[in-house]
Amino acid sequence: AGHTVVVDSVEYDFHLLPSGVLNKKAISFIGNGVVIHLPGLFEEAEKNSQKGSGLQGWEERLKISDRAHIVFNFHQAVDGIQEQLRQQQAGKNLGTTKKGIGPAYSSKAARNGLRVCDLVSDFSVFEEKFRVLAGHFQTTYPNLNIDIDAELEQLKGYAERLRPLVTDGVYFMHKALNGPSKKILVEGANAALLDIDFGTYPFVTSSNCTVGGVCTGLGVPPSHVGRVYGVVKAYTTRVGVGAFPTEQDNDTGDLLQSRGREFGVTTGRRRRCGWLDLVLVRYAHMVNGFSAIALTKLDILDTLPEIKIGITYTVDGKPLPSFPGKLTICYTFSYFSHITMQQ
Repeated sequence: AGHTVVVDSVEYDFHLLPSGVLNKKAISFIGNGVVIHLPGLFEEAEKNSQKGSGLQGWEERLKISDRAHIVFNFHQAVDGIQEQLRQQQAGKNLGTTKKGIGPAYSSKAARNGLRVCDLVSDFSVFEEKFRVLAGHFQTTYPNLNIDIDAELEQLKGYAERLRPLVTDGVYFMHKALNGPSKKILVEGANAALLDIDFGTYPFVTSSNCTVGGVCTGLGVPPSHVGRVYGVVKAYTTRVGVGAFPTEQDNDTGDLLQSRGREFGVTTGRRRRCGWLDLVLVRYAHMVNGFSAIALTKLDILDTLPEIKIGITYTVDGKPLPSFPGKLTICYTFSYFSHITMQQ
């Protein structure tokens, strides 16, 4: 995911680095649930280090779980090939970031993926497994070009830079949770409706980005999960394709997009914009159990004389009790209430 973070008037663009890495009093931790493209991680750090002093000494306060899986260059190439095939075969793609996320999680689920602990231990064993994994993708995608030797040489260099950052993630979190009292803030990637299980499938990411991801992505016991804040915009946005019943493909949508500066950080794509969809918000609460909601970007609506809010989906004149799993329903049926703004 892409996160824009502004500190002391300096704008940083993060994808793999935790937002908290700018806080020199905090220790940041990338958990086992993250898939990591190592060239991207270090390039991101170097690029953002040139913007200001906020990232100074970042390697001293960043830890990475030894159980996190690695995104390889060929995962990214395969991501692009898969999108091309979807476009050719079905006339539409999923709108992925082409960062190799899906193929990397596919390797993880297929149990032939490679983890950070593999890279920083015996490199000869890692090399053997890497060649097998690369060969698997070459067999599946005959047009895929992989310079195995060059990528291995690159990874060998990254292994040396990575080794001081790597830690046993489960033990790290156990000490943080059970040692001297600490304030612990968990940062997830993507929104609830992009969750692989509960999102608008198949237009989703490949991991659990709902609250359950705190447990599976970090090794945090459920009993330790504290307050849960649902961060909700005052209007609804989406990057890429997928269901969006309250979308405003008109002047209103353009206004929301321009005033809200709605661009995807990872791809630079314009976000699709529309009215706030309370059906989605209620559904997200069913899955996450918010303690409170943080409503953002209310000021973007300031110039509108009237605001609409999606409150119900209907099928054949009957309201649906919740957000449906079948996306075609969402495209066709929606109902809106109206709120007139007072000066």
